[in-house]
Amino acid sequence: MSRRWHIAGFVALCATLTFCALPTRAQDSSMRLDPSLATQSNPMTVVLDETTAPRGIIYTHMTIPVKAGAFTLVYPQWIPGEHGPTGPLNDLAQLKVSANGQPLTWSRDQVNLYAFHITVPDGVSAINADFTVLLNGSDGVFSTRNVLVGNWNRYILYQQNIDNTQYFVKASIIMPPGWDYASALPVASRNGSRVDFNTVSLETLVDSPTDSGRFVKHITTWSGQGTHTYIDIFADHPEDLDIPAKLVAAYKRMTPEAMALYGGRHWNVYHSELTLSDSIGGEGIEHHQSSDDRAGDAFLTDPVEQTFGGDLLTHEFSHSWNGKYRRPFDLQQPNFNVPEHDELLWQYEGMNQYMGDMIAFRAGIKGTAKDYPEYLASIYARMAYEPGRNSTSIIDTTTSAPYLYVTGGDWGSLRRNAGDFYTEGELMWLDADTIIRQLTHNKKSLDDYVKLFAGGTSGPKVVTYTRDDIEHYLNQIAPYDWHGFFQKYVYSIAPQPPTDMIARAGYRLVFTDKTNAYETPAGMKPRFINSWYDVGLTARSNGMIADVREGSAAWNAGLGPNVTIVSVNGRVTSVEAWNAAVKAASTSTQPIHLIVNHGGFFHSVDLDYHGGPKYPHLVRIPGTVDMLTDIMKPHAK
Repeated sequence: MSRRWHIAGFVALCATLTFCALPTRAQDSSMRLDPSLATQSNPMTVVLDETTAPRGIIYTHMTIPVKAGAFTLVYPQWIPGEHGPTGPLNDLAQLKVSANGQPLTWSRDQVNLYAFHITVPDGVSAINADFTVLLNGSDGVFSTRNVLVGNWNRYILYQQNIDNTQYFVKASIIMPPGWDYASALPVASRNGSRVDFNTVSLETLVDSPTDSGRFVKHITTWSGQGTHTYIDIFADHPEDLDIPAKLVAAYKRMTPEAMALYGGRHWNVYHSELTLSDSIGGEGIEHHQSSDDRAGDAFLTDPVEQTFGGDLLTHEFSHSWNGKYRRPFDLQQPNFNVPEHDELLWQYEGMNQYMGDMIAFRAGIKGTAKDYPEYLASIYARMAYEPGRNSTSIIDTTTSAPYLYVTGGDWGSLRRNAGDFYTEGELMWLDADTIIRQLTHNKKSLDDYVKLFAGGTSGPKVVTYTRDDIEHYLNQIAPYDWHGFFQKYVYSIAPQPPTDMIARAGYRLVFTDKTNAYETPAGMKPRFINSWYDVGLTARSNGMIADVREGSAAWNAGLGPNVTIVSVNGRVTSVEAWNAAVKAASTSTQPIHLIVNHGGFFHSVDLDYHGGPKYPHLVRIPGTVDMLTDIMKPHAK
């Protein structure tokens, strides 16, 4: 989103139906907004008492400018970067509204549940709103004994129907003793555990996560041009802050590589705020001058974690240019209660998945240029072997993003999911990159496009774009049928993901019995059963099936999610037993024999598969130019 997706979904074959391009929807220019009562000289105030964060609750105290008569307060619903109506309304509790010390009755709107109606007495120009924030509800865990993920949209109410760039807020936090914080918000003063921030717009406040915690490390990753970038790390355990010097050095290359790619910056300071907690779990959400990054305890101490998720910070950092500075015209709305439209996420998230991986490889975080072909083989195969692409286009996944981000359940490969426009977006923009390089005899690349698209230097601001703008910029770099290109891969059902870039870059795809290093790194025991490309299923190590590929041997045998494989060829199910059985079947005419448990009933299943283990890899085509190495090698000087 971004939630940035560590995509575990896999993919298969095809269809020929097409969708017509959807008409572009503009923001309603006739929308009339109310004058903001919260001005720079008379801002709304919010004091956040975090002292009880280790218990999973915190308290908001607000002073909100109002006018007499019927008045409506709203809670943020459409949260930037989350691409959906995800405001955690269920975590607002014990709301009390008062004026001049006297309680005011409030009532929730019968249709818009995010709206709260009050009647303001004559002569009252400001009311108080106090409520409890429940941090660890159905939408996830946001606090532990030692860490708080601080998202301001969870802590506020405000006047309805306003322009959030013209509605002003002065915020403060009171932390538990011994805690520290990180935020891109400008500080007015600090006194012990209390921090008072300068007055900012509502847009800036919600765009400025403010994490805090007990075990903290602030790393300055870059200094120059009168500013700095930081990684601010909040851990559940102090030992999780013992970061290898080599990894710190790689992260210090993140800013130079991003600035070399984009050719400038649109932030005055930048904080990558990173929480390390197995309880909080993984996430990544972009902001203009910071990012809300969440990972497990060992993210910075176990090298394998960077192999799987080393683009977490780089992806969100890249969004400062692509998503926050340049933003789809119909994703930018006047406030957080007007629905966003997500069609252009194939650029916003799809291109950014490519840019984030590019920065991660160029900086040496997720690997080096020589490792990228292995990674590309892994993500390409996922998309090429996803049955859902047979009926669902990428434009449908972006348009459906508000529910796809939160959907779950069985048969994800048939449904498709929000991760698809990230991964397939990377393939598409890599294809565009290789086309530009080929057309210009390697004189230009997608680097030139992103400089035209999001280059230059400025403070934080928003410049919107349309599909026509994207195609226009690309044609300035290398004339081509870019409209047809996107029509084929985004707006139509595509039988295959973008594929031509593999040969164009000097490689070909092969499947062997050797595991892919970006699915099971060398020396690491496999974490789950991955037989997607051979037998056609994925399962937990205990044999519980996660998904089955349509048309595969597992599909033909009647297997499905939530069926547990109890034994394989007479052995208790494990990753090792499964892999041995698949390998043995390649030299035998006997089927793979399973005992499965389905809803408490046991039965036998025979898998008629003899092709051996299959894992994707790229190998060089002799005598061709290796574009991938050139694309992913360091570019910063």
